[in-house]
Amino acid sequence: MRMRRSITALAGTAALATLWGCTVRTQDTQDTQDGRARPPVHVDVTGTTPAPDPSGTAPDDKPSAARTTGTPSAAPAVLWKRGDSGRDVRELQARLRQLAWLFEGPTGLYGPATEQAVKGFQGKRGLPQTGRTDSVTWDRLVRMTREPGQWELYLMGGQSAAAPDPRCLTGRVLCIDKTSRTLRWMIDGRTVSTMSVRFGSQYTPTREGVFQVYWKSRDHVSTLYHTPMPYAMFFSGGQAVHYSADFAARGYAGASHGCVNVRDEAAISALFAQVRSGDKVVVSW
Repeated sequence: MRMRRSITALAGTAALATLWGCTVRTQDTQDTQDGRARPPVHVDVTGTTPAPDPSGTAPDDKPSAARTTGTPSAAPAVLWKRGDSGRDVRELQARLRQLAWLFEGPTGLYGPATEQAVKGFQGKRGLPQTGRTDSVTWDRLVRMTREPGQWELYLMGGQSAAAPDPRCLTGRVLCIDKTSRTLRWMIDGRTVSTMSVRFGSQYTPTREGVFQVYWKSRDHVSTLYHTPMPYAMFFSGGQAVHYSADFAARGYAGASHGCVNVRDEAAISALFAQVRSGDKVVVSW
């Protein structure tokens, strides 16, 4: 009778094994295999030997689903993309310029040229060529470049003007600040317009002090250097505020022969129309 019960139990076990799979698994594997719940059946038959695995791999050595498929890694975060703007975009552009991937700006605006430069940089390093600056692209770029200085970030202008010198707060004044490299056109303490400017080199410095506009020349050409000086407003000897095509093309990579260069032709054209002979000029640090 006892033997018959044992045979019946073993038969039931075999039936369950046939129903739920060919191998007897431990509880941990049995409950979670393939992500589906299994019945809480655990069979321990003492003295039995598991059938050999045709693959020749021991059960514990078999690669699990997690090991073979892995967990997909998250895509790196996008930091900046086309249409973004700001100081961080300027730094991105300045670093791309250091590696000769970008030749314009920095402008602070993530436009088509910046997008193409980023694509080129990514392709050269085996990164996905999205044109968007993600955290992986930025990390690689930072490791290959140095931190840009103030006038690399604002190579082509666009910086904020400093507070006006106190001597600029009365009357009609061309208020020129060498520290911020800006010119404010001011009337009775009110700023009418602001523009980026460039000065002379250490060998031909722009003079500082309080002056007056004593002559205006719309299409002036330098008699000393034989170079165009459009919209020239002379304030000290041969030094004048005027438009500079070189400043427009090279930014702060160049310098004047002592004049105050303006790179925005539309802005200085409007300024030239407003300034009168006798208006004050203040040049300060």
